[in-house]
Amino acid sequence: MKSYTISLLTLLSISHLSTSFLPPVSKFSRSSRRLAEMSIEETTAAQVPSEAGKADHPFATRFGSLAGRDVPTVSDAMSKFTTAIGGPINTLYRNSMSDLVATTHLSVVDARFRCDPVWCLGFKTTTDVILRNYPEKEFAEKMVEGLATSVGLEYSNIVKDANLVTEWASGKLAEDVASALRGEGEGPMNDVAKAAKDDEYWLYTKNFGIGLIKVMEIVGSEASNDVMKKWVETDLGKKSQKAQLDLDQWNGLNSKLAMMETLMKEIEIREKKKMAERLEDKAAAAIKRQERQGEIDKAMEGASE
Repeated sequence: MKSYTISLLTLLSISHLSTSFLPPVSKFSRSSRRLAEMSIEETTAAQVPSEAGKADHPFATRFGSLAGRDVPTVSDAMSKFTTAIGGPINTLYRNSMSDLVATTHLSVVDARFRCDPVWCLGFKTTTDVILRNYPEKEFAEKMVEGLATSVGLEYSNIVKDANLVTEWASGKLAEDVASALRGEGEGPMNDVAKAAKDDEYWLYTKNFGIGLIKVMEIVGSEASNDVMKKWVETDLGKKSQKAQLDLDQWNGLNSKLAMMETLMKEIEIREKKKMAERLEDKAAAAIKRQERQGEIDKAMEGASE
């Protein structure tokens, strides 16, 4: 009787352990239901941490070879950018450029990143808009090239790929773009769409969204959330929440830039006014000196007589 009791208690404890160890099936996903059907040994083995990049999963199969590799930091990218431009940035633009270096770097170092023509158009559009009224044009160009260099890209190649999309989109309508995003027909947009549709782990980035916004402008379409959602979600077949958020932020950025441009114009006008006043003061002082010298000369002539 005693041995029977012990065996029964043992079975009950094992049964309690197995049911308490596993999550309720109804509250979890299909993978969790699979765990519920596994034995204790299988469940324990499944939950043992796997070696980085060696998990039995399609993502690990594709990107596992990258596990353990050194990845440049934002600080590294900023250091490269600073070295490339070789001088101080105008105070009004410093924060914008720092943010741009950081966000671009974080996109490019992602293993899923692909430098496609739409992304390149977004890169070029962003830098063109942010720096369009920078006081020193040559230094602005140096900053754009430095930004590309900081993430390991060539700006000339970015411009070349961006132009592929702008040339393709010229003269087209919004529905032509939608058709291309569905992967129909031929062209740079079509190629980008086909590659994205075939990639389960396709990465959306802000520059890609801004590239689409620029295409909206080229084809004369309203840059609205409705259009963005249709192009990204319905036509491209990807989630559109980030793209819609980036559209809202882009519109907000343009409003801030308009205010910044107004401020810079006011500063320029004020500086020109101060310069004019200084020139007037110098001219008045010169006239007074001449008049005074004339009086002295006359007095000297009178004294000599």
